[in-house]
Amino acid sequence: MDMTTVLFDLDGTLLPMDMDTFTNGYFAMLTKKLAPCGYDPKKLIDAIWAGTGAMVKNDGSRTNEEAFWNKFAQIFGEKSLEDKPLFEEFYANEFQRAKELCGYNEWAAKAVRAIKASGRRVALATNPIFPAAATESRLRWVGLEPGEFELYTTYESCRYCKPSLNYYRDVLDRLGARPEECLMVGNDVAEDMIAQTLGMRVFLITDCLINKEGKDIDSYPHGGFEELVKFVCS
Repeated sequence: MDMTTVLFDLDGTLLPMDMDTFTNGYFAMLTKKLAPCGYDPKKLIDAIWAGTGAMVKNDGSRTNEEAFWNKFAQIFGEKSLEDKPLFEEFYANEFQRAKELCGYNEWAAKAVRAIKASGRRVALATNPIFPAAATESRLRWVGLEPGEFELYTTYESCRYCKPSLNYYRDVLDRLGARPEECLMVGNDVAEDMIAQTLGMRVFLITDCLINKEGKDIDSYPHGGFEELVKFVCS
């Protein structure tokens, strides 16, 4: 079957980054924003990780946003939910400086547009643990606009996370696409290449490779964005 749809991961794929550097810098900005409001930095970071864990374990019974804030309120109390606007302010303002923690690869945006120009559909299949505002910002750091993608996944709109196969099933359902006509492009062997289990084709971007289990990556088509375009369009 022809490849009609290409799904792209974001962090470490379209947007080059070292995850530890980005996460540490992001947390430093967030704790600086919220410390004056009475949030202990260490407890806040622990709560963010706990909320992230709740999203990763989400069974589809609620959105990832609901899973995160439910866990957050368990730690800080229901009154903490009144502070959600502070987080929204953070993503609109201070979070923009996190661009400095990321790299830039001009070929990322070129590859997306070249694949679109070839007549294929493109979607952003980023792990939906961030709100839309943060995902849209990170896309713009790549040099792309959210509207260039038919779909992009956020914590408001999703009920599963990678590496759950239900995450990929949900994306396919929303696109109305069959797995065998799709290609998943990502840098994380565990979280992105698992899409192959559903019958999707995969391409591993190796610029910021994450391979925690040390798997043999020669079992996957892999390389940089120039190789990806050749793989899809040749």
